[in-house]
Amino acid sequence: MAGKFARSWALMKASAAVLRSDKALLAFPLLSGLCSLVVAASFLVPVALAVIASDGRTLDREHWSAATWLLMFAFYLVQYFVIVFFNTALAGCALRHLRGEPTSLSDGLALARSRWASILGYALIAATVGLFLRALQERLGLVGRLVAGLLGLAWTVATFLVVPVLASQAVGPVDAVKRSVELLKRTWGENLIGTVGLGAAFGLMTFMAVLLGALLVGGAFALHSMPVVVAAVVVVVVALVLLSLVQASLQGIYAAALYRYAEVGESGTGFEPALLQGAFRPKK
Repeated sequence: MAGKFARSWALMKASAAVLRSDKALLAFPLLSGLCSLVVAASFLVPVALAVIASDGRTLDREHWSAATWLLMFAFYLVQYFVIVFFNTALAGCALRHLRGEPTSLSDGLALARSRWASILGYALIAATVGLFLRALQERLGLVGRLVAGLLGLAWTVATFLVVPVLASQAVGPVDAVKRSVELLKRTWGENLIGTVGLGAAFGLMTFMAVLLGALLVGGAFALHSMPVVVAAVVVVVVALVLLSLVQASLQGIYAAALYRYAEVGESGTGFEPALLQGAFRPKK
């Protein structure tokens, strides 16, 4: 266990070195988050109108109509497109950086725009899978949640390198998924120790930030000063947003580096080959 945490920490430091040298990469998860908020807000109005028109029955999952499921599918599709679009832009810039080439925000966005059809196709696949897993959870209760969780994990593993594939190759969404599975099976197997380590590290940092934030806000309330309370809340929110942006950027860089190593056998700037080889435990 200690070795896993040490390896995860080393991976995070190597990814952070790339991010420190190219801080513009933070802009992609920021844009993704902002656009996702706009998409979510745009769906709230029709949902609210549907709830009002049905006297609240729309919220009863047992009485969801075909239109409700269609609306949810549309939401999934648009959200996935936004997320994959900006993740592809991030992966493209990360790959350029790892090859020692100059990068910019416009380069990443231009690359993602050139792949919009494949991104839309993959978003359609991901939305279908997501809606299927959601329906499974709703219909089968606890058993459905367990099965959906396992299937969701398998899907996440299978598509781990889809975004770097889309960013690097002019292929369709189905071929991108197949290539992702091929690279994972051929190189490291199924246990994504490095990714889990990154998630655990940022989960711990987020928990500590929330804990310290709660103490900070509590202290501000004790002073009976509303400006101090507002300032404390702003500091906590900004800290959590920054943590989220850094985590998303590091995960994108990490995935790009893994793809590059799997595809061409080179780790790229900031990564040692042995480190990437140890990021996955080979399947026995």
